[in-house]
Amino acid sequence: MFKLTLQSILQTLMWTVITGMLYPLVLTVCFQLIFPYQAGGSLVMRDGKVVGSELLAQGFQTNRYFWPRPSACGYGTGTGGFATSSGSNLGPTSAQLQKNVDGNLATLRTASNLPADASVPADLVFASASGLDPDISPEAARFQITRVAAARSMSVDQVAALVEEFIKPPQWGVFGQARVNVLLLNLALDDTDPKKG
Repeated sequence: MFKLTLQSILQTLMWTVITGMLYPLVLTVCFQLIFPYQAGGSLVMRDGKVVGSELLAQGFQTNRYFWPRPSACGYGTGTGGFATSSGSNLGPTSAQLQKNVDGNLATLRTASNLPADASVPADLVFASASGLDPDISPEAARFQITRVAAARSMSVDQVAALVEEFIKPPQWGVFGQARVNVLLLNLALDDTDPKKG
């Protein structure tokens, strides 16, 4: 009995070291060498400072920028420096979900000077499951072109060309959908616009 107990303890310790320490360490080192940008969080730098990550949405609010999907978690701005990720977990019959959607619709229609019954891309109205989705659909980006161009005194064609430039196709042409990274698009917009921010 003692021998079996000792073997079990040694096996547990051995596999803890292998799978809990060595394996993650080897993978971390390998990926830092092979994919340093991705392994470091896909951080986007401007003037030597981190301005965000390609993987996390930010709450752009002014008309001068493209807006991301709504976030049920405040775009991960957790307390104590910890980012949080969360969906609303509200069901399709939830009165609060309907209130949120109606509020998002009203905000978008007002900002874009549209009538109360104008259709709006769904991803600009409903929050993503994580609350941190960095991408919007090409339709959602195109929907915002007129508003952004007017706020920046830029031509609609110029802003539209920038949007088309930032449309990423599905992964390997098969997985997912076409998408636009809001942070990268907004940074390119600032780089194009002589009257930044």
